[in-house]
Amino acid sequence: MPRGRVLTLAVLVSAVFAAHANARFDALGSPGLGDPLFPLAGNGGYDVGHYALQLAYEPRTKVLDGSATITATARQNLARFDLDLRGFRIGSLKVDGRPAAFGRNGQELQITPAIPLKSGRQFVVNVSYSGVPSAVTDPDGSIEGWVATNDGAFVVGEPQGSPSWFPSNDNPRDKASYDISVTVPAGLTAVSNGTLVGQSTRNGRTTFAWRESFPMASYLATATLGRFVVTKGRVAGIPSYVAVDPSQVAGSAAALAQFPEIVRFLSSIYGPYPFDTVGAIIDNAPEVGYALESQTKPNFDSAPDVTTLAHEISHQWVGDSVTLTTWPDIWLHEGFATYSEWLWADHTGQFTPQAAFDYYYSLPDSNPLWSPPPGAPGDAANLFGDPVYFRGAMTLQVLRNTVGDAAFFRILRRWATQYRYGNVTTAQFIALAQQESHMDLGAMFHRWLYEPGKPAV
Repeated sequence: MPRGRVLTLAVLVSAVFAAHANARFDALGSPGLGDPLFPLAGNGGYDVGHYALQLAYEPRTKVLDGSATITATARQNLARFDLDLRGFRIGSLKVDGRPAAFGRNGQELQITPAIPLKSGRQFVVNVSYSGVPSAVTDPDGSIEGWVATNDGAFVVGEPQGSPSWFPSNDNPRDKASYDISVTVPAGLTAVSNGTLVGQSTRNGRTTFAWRESFPMASYLATATLGRFVVTKGRVAGIPSYVAVDPSQVAGSAAALAQFPEIVRFLSSIYGPYPFDTVGAIIDNAPEVGYALESQTKPNFDSAPDVTTLAHEISHQWVGDSVTLTTWPDIWLHEGFATYSEWLWADHTGQFTPQAAFDYYYSLPDSNPLWSPPPGAPGDAANLFGDPVYFRGAMTLQVLRNTVGDAAFFRILRRWATQYRYGNVTTAQFIALAQQESHMDLGAMFHRWLYEPGKPAV
């Protein structure tokens, strides 16, 4: 190499190191993103673009071995950042291929990279971990996360269960794509989000490789596994994958027979189905006590009725594709999904949304339906209370009665299409409703969403 080039390279290297030294790299990514109900959910300083998870689970011992490769972008100069992870022994941890120092503080996995991260830089974190995952008990007493079953695990994450099985930036604001590979004893099936891109059996163990290419909040990830009867095909023209525990096949048949029409009907309301696969996971997990709208494949703890199936499928539009920014806006998910139930009931000749509204409005002022208001649940224990679901749905019926059917259904469709794959707030929905209807709706929304007690009609 000519001397001149050596000198030039030396100058350039010197300049790079000088710039690196002059930049402030003492900043620490915050241990949470300040959600009003879950202030330590998620972490500051970076955005995740992709998770690649390789998991192996042994139901006999309940040990989960995991390897997570997380691709992210720094949003500030970072000397340290956190991931959310509950429990587990950390086998190794690297940032950009170099061993990184780490510590634990509750669910915070505090990582100090060997070389600080400059704002705007993409980086890769590799974490290997092992242990027996523990279910998370929520403020309302329900359980979530990695819930062991007799033949595997029922895996659901709303609102804070995902760190019970993989390291993450566990906040709905940070959506990412996912590759999730799960190895289980042969004879079991592991079901995750998106498309099954590979399945192979070797030495008595089967690996299922799943890929979700669309943006997904961490709480919507799943890896439910056990003995399932699997049906592959197409639902309303979309590739489908339905896994049903053998004990739930008979009880699920009636609801699943309506699956294609539910997808078609909801597409007529909210616009085209937002993902490239659709499906369901119907397990036998009675200790869970609820269903969850895991992206592309809702999880059901037992055979659902058709109303529950319609509710969870509607979440693919309102909740999964269009996702809240902070948890107090949960009515944007559950109020809409409950109203979707009412629309389905009307579509199938059972009852109208107005009849549902009238029934609930007839309940006395003392009924728990009326407080706390759905737009301000006030406490994490109220996140999934009756007001969020039913008074939230009633708010939509009041909107419909105020603006008329034509404007109302334009609002629903535009909401689901304009904000597809993004994060939203109640203020954005009110603004869109006012824009579409050319009406001042502020007082109406405030009365139904934010004032405690039974609103006047």
